[in-house]
Amino acid sequence: MTSSKHILIIEDEEDIRELVRYNLEREKFKISEAESGEVGLESAVRELPDLILLDLMLPGKDGMQICRELKQAGVTRDIPVVMMTARGEESDIVAGLELGAEDYVVKPFSPKVLVARVKTVLRRKLVTPPTSSDDVLKIYDLCIHPGRHEVTVKEKPISLTASEFGVLHFLARRPGWVFTRYQIVDAVHGEDYPVTERSVDVQIVGLRKKMGKAGEYIETVRGIGYRFKDTE
Repeated sequence: MTSSKHILIIEDEEDIRELVRYNLEREKFKISEAESGEVGLESAVRELPDLILLDLMLPGKDGMQICRELKQAGVTRDIPVVMMTARGEESDIVAGLELGAEDYVVKPFSPKVLVARVKTVLRRKLVTPPTSSDDVLKIYDLCIHPGRHEVTVKEKPISLTASEFGVLHFLARRPGWVFTRYQIVDAVHGEDYPVTERSVDVQIVGLRKKMGKAGEYIETVRGIGYRFKDTE
């Protein structure tokens, strides 16, 4: 991991910001800080950091709203977001992933674990396939472009979160193959990613809804998991 990566910390509690900053600076990361979501949004657009550490319980706009706005804006959409929060309920984890967060760390957390998670997310970003016409996957009336992170259905674009895009691309590359929920999580997010089986189900529901009639291409295999409809 190179030492020049820029991390933006959006956290209203000063002691937590100092703890996180200290441990990341020890690893030679460049650090910016914001005490509120609104200031954090402005900093993200202005500085375009390599990764954002985002507290969920912020005054004013909370972390969920900030994450939503980051992922909806073209200039910040592809910046990885790692949420930091005292909440640990499954519903919060699912909500964060649905909005496009790449990881989720529950307070109180080990600084070493946080640093490791940050490095893992940044490594994952580095191995993103380069943009190329060869990357385009056309199946049925879908066109999936990994390099551009674009999906169209009957030539009409649909907006997907990073997780939804990863799930769709993974399944569509292997039509007819059945995958368990954990296989899908490992393929899209990497091993040891902190999600539950229900979070995959929620992502599939969201995908089908956004895809409209084309959502029927993602089939449920009861008792096992999911598959993309076979082309044969």
